[in-house]
Amino acid sequence: QVQLVESGGGSVQSGGSLTLSCTASESGFSLYVMNWYRQTPGKQRELVAGITSGGTTKYDDSVKGRFTISRKGAERTVTLQMDSLRPEDTAVYYCNAGFSAWIGPYWGQGTQVTVSS
Repeated sequence: QVQLVESGGGSVQSGGSLTLSCTASESGFSLYVMNWYRQTPGKQRELVAGITSGGTTKYDDSVKGRFTISRKGAERTVTLQMDSLRPEDTAVYYCNAGFSAWIGPYWGQGTQVTVSS
């Protein structure tokens, strides 16, 4: 069972930045596709960004040019750098891992991101 622990959520004003981090418990981290999803009340979770073990990335159109996903194998960590944040980015952000792009069976507990106008 892979455990994912997220950190870095919080509140920021529009135009600000936040960095989310997710650390995996498994030494097999380097094999996983790592993703960030987000969810707002009443809506399904949506893929924000993902990165494969080889470094291929995918972004939702709404965050392209503003968010950057990266991973550090030695630290078993995936990071989501969020710049130029907008109120519509407000959501609970979840780390996700698996072997298939772009969703896997393992989820973190979620971290709240709130962007005020």
